[in-house]
Amino acid sequence: MSWDDIIGFGVAGNMAGHLEQAGEDRDFVSVSVLDRKAPKGMFPFYLPHSTIEHQLHVMPLSDSIIEIKPDGENYQIEPEVSLLCSLEYKNGCVVSITPHYAMAHNDCSIRKEGAKKISEKKNWGANTKGVSAQRIEIDSFASGGILDHYQLTSYLLRAGTLHHYGISSPLTTYSYFYEELIDWMVDRFAYQEDVGPLENLQEHLATSGYPKQALISIGATRYTDFGASNYLQPGDVSIVVVYDRRKYSEADIQELIQEETHECSDVSILKQRVILQANS
Repeated sequence: MSWDDIIGFGVAGNMAGHLEQAGEDRDFVSVSVLDRKAPKGMFPFYLPHSTIEHQLHVMPLSDSIIEIKPDGENYQIEPEVSLLCSLEYKNGCVVSITPHYAMAHNDCSIRKEGAKKISEKKNWGANTKGVSAQRIEIDSFASGGILDHYQLTSYLLRAGTLHHYGISSPLTTYSYFYEELIDWMVDRFAYQEDVGPLENLQEHLATSGYPKQALISIGATRYTDFGASNYLQPGDVSIVVVYDRRKYSEADIQELIQEETHECSDVSILKQRVILQANS
């Protein structure tokens, strides 16, 4: 599908320990939260049709490649699940968020010192983020629904060897999930201010013409020891998978992702070959 008209947001700090591993916890020292387990905030990664000039105008999503710059920066997979949602507004404010599909997502990020906003690490051009073309239809975004049974895992294929990159985690281990996450996001769209690494989301929605759909990545898992210490290189293959653990084991997934094609149901696979960005 085309993502050109769909605004993109991410959730920061929605799985315990990830920000600390990524070295980004220090960015949020000026951000206060009422609930210790709450995410730190939301950030934009793509702003369609914005009326102001912004680095996030370029649509960054790909389901097959990740482009990194030959600039010596460290680029890292952020294994996540993203939700394709419809947005409803009242008096210019988001009042309802309805997730329809879940997909494997790579919130690929630059480990960049001195960035003023988290969004500066999230979109450096076309093909710098990832979302799977395989969508999992959500029957009910609530406890008892299909996502109760889904697992998020990730790997890096380097020189023919498959390495576990992110710790395999049930989706229900997100700090905020289901209704709690929806309510929190509605609140953030209305009230998040431009402070520290965060931005005023209401302004971005307005300048983008109040989009009716949003792709929202809801947070990255913790890394394995390998994932925490290995950054992307040209020739690598980044792999993120969301799967129904009632039907697949982790061993099944390891076999499946090494096949050229995979038409299985109840799984969303994102495989991206890492290449150098042209004209950098």
